[in-house]
Amino acid sequence: MARGDKKPLMRLPFFLTSGVIFAVAAGLCLIAASLAVTKIEESSEAAVRHALSLQGHEWAEVEADGLRVVLTGTAPDEATRFNALTAAGTEVDTSRVIDEMDVAPSGNLTPPRFSAEILRNDSGISVIGLIPAEADRTDLVRRLQALDKSVPVADLMEVADYPTPEGWDDAISYAIAALAKLPQAKISASPGLVKIKAIADSQREKGRLEQELTRAAPPSLRIGLAISAPRPVVTPYTLRYLIDDSGGRFDACTAQNERARDSIVAAARDAGLTESASCTIGLGVPSPRWADAAGQSIKALAQIGKGSVTMSDADITLIAEEGTDPALFDRVVGELENALPEVFALHAVLPKPETDKHDGPVEFTATRSPEGLVQLRGRLGDELQRDMVDSYARAAFGSDRVHTAARVVEELPQTWPVRVLAGLEALSWLTNGALTVTPDNVALSGISHDQDARAKIAGLLSEKLGEGQNFDLSITYQPVPEPAETRPDPDACEARIVEVQSGGKITFEPGSATVSADSRDSLNQIAEILRECGPIRMEIQGHTDSQGREEMNQQLSQARAQSILNELRARRVPTSSFSAVGYGETQPIADNGTEEGREENRRIEFRLIRPEPVTSEETGLEALETPVGADTPEQAQEDGSEPDAEDQAGDQ
Repeated sequence: MARGDKKPLMRLPFFLTSGVIFAVAAGLCLIAASLAVTKIEESSEAAVRHALSLQGHEWAEVEADGLRVVLTGTAPDEATRFNALTAAGTEVDTSRVIDEMDVAPSGNLTPPRFSAEILRNDSGISVIGLIPAEADRTDLVRRLQALDKSVPVADLMEVADYPTPEGWDDAISYAIAALAKLPQAKISASPGLVKIKAIADSQREKGRLEQELTRAAPPSLRIGLAISAPRPVVTPYTLRYLIDDSGGRFDACTAQNERARDSIVAAARDAGLTESASCTIGLGVPSPRWADAAGQSIKALAQIGKGSVTMSDADITLIAEEGTDPALFDRVVGELENALPEVFALHAVLPKPETDKHDGPVEFTATRSPEGLVQLRGRLGDELQRDMVDSYARAAFGSDRVHTAARVVEELPQTWPVRVLAGLEALSWLTNGALTVTPDNVALSGISHDQDARAKIAGLLSEKLGEGQNFDLSITYQPVPEPAETRPDPDACEARIVEVQSGGKITFEPGSATVSADSRDSLNQIAEILRECGPIRMEIQGHTDSQGREEMNQQLSQARAQSILNELRARRVPTSSFSAVGYGETQPIADNGTEEGREENRRIEFRLIRPEPVTSEETGLEALETPVGADTPEQAQEDGSEPDAEDQAGDQ
């Protein structure tokens, strides 16, 4: 080859060149894609981490894996975990969020509020509520069933697996013991608290139940009592007012409410009433204007002077004293007839002087001795009447307690048997007394243990004798002698203890819980009172002045209260219903800035543990108490209507 010749270049094959170009392009694409993914991961991770931080979820870890955003960490609870997921979803699509978070194990949850509500009525016993799983549910139902085996027990209780709270067993045991005394009641029992709503037959029964239930409660148990005595249904609705030489007085008085009662008593005071008087509040009033009619009738009697006015439902009988001026009588009666509401009917009587002559007094008498022996004397119309009166008396007073010595006399008034039998029925209401029946009057005097006997007898005679008939009542109320073992009233016991302490304060050795020797006599007197009072619920309270540290004062007051409790036990006082509580310096009764005040504040007090007021609470048992669609008594009163006697009796 010549020196000047050039060597030709070597060319690569086409397919090889194309492959190299594609390889380089692919590498560049991979690098670009990797950079893009890294950028997306970094931006997504930063955005989600910022969103979680704003919501306070610093515990959560964020890791981006391509388009996936993985959340890890331990959330304190399920709600917080869900909130973290929601926060992450605000920055990236929720389909890209991967939840790998854990939830911390739950700690001890707050126990639920355990309670049992027990309803007892004629239909049976129902119990509803939430009770601890540890409680013996079967035993509770068995104890309720033992109260009355003739009615069913509806078990509507639920259970929760939590420890039995303190005070639960005492509350349930007391609730069942209280229910045994109450055939109509609703009792709500919860740890340390029992609320009782019940119905008593009378005010006297209400007082007895309140005292018994209060005494029976353990000292650590708070109780609430709401015992009501429903208004009685009065039939006939009766009022009787008399004016004689000694002034005015009621034999009977009935009113539909307190306002009507006050109006009637005010009218009687204007008519000369001087003694204390009250009216029975009862259902069955014949007219809403009963009080107006009563006031007008009493006023009319006062204008006449002397006599009596008797109201029996809508019938009014006004009897003037013999010798009343006829012109005055006619004027007053005429004014009264025009003033009375339409429903009332007036029957006015002006007795005429007696002109008939009889062989001896026309009368029938019956006496009942304190021993229960009954003697019947006087006049009856025929043998049939005498046999009838004798049989009635033996049925009313006892066949071996009646001695009949009545004589048969003809030409007695036609109403004589009715008057005699009505008088004997009235006499049966008395413990002892005397009955005198004449053609113009029925007179009854004696003693009764029923405080309402005079009103009941007035209603009876008014109904049996009819319009225009006069009767006189002289009945004295004497309470039934208390049995020797009857305990004093708890309030009286508390007052007696306060009186003892006012004469000799309980003191202690300085800075200690040791009772001083000077206080032994006071403690002995208090122990004697408490033994007489029996199992009352009493809290022995310890109090100190404000000298020293508050914590030390509280401990000292508790120790002193407990020391008094121990002293009473040593004196054989039953203390199962007592509790000792120290209040420290929290309840001063005098100024702690003076020595005299501090001395007053250092004290021991004996305080009754009284029931708490019960407020109405809606529970699932309300549906069992009131039928659907039925009006409550309160609604009936607001509507101006009153439940009839049959409904009222059913409620009782």
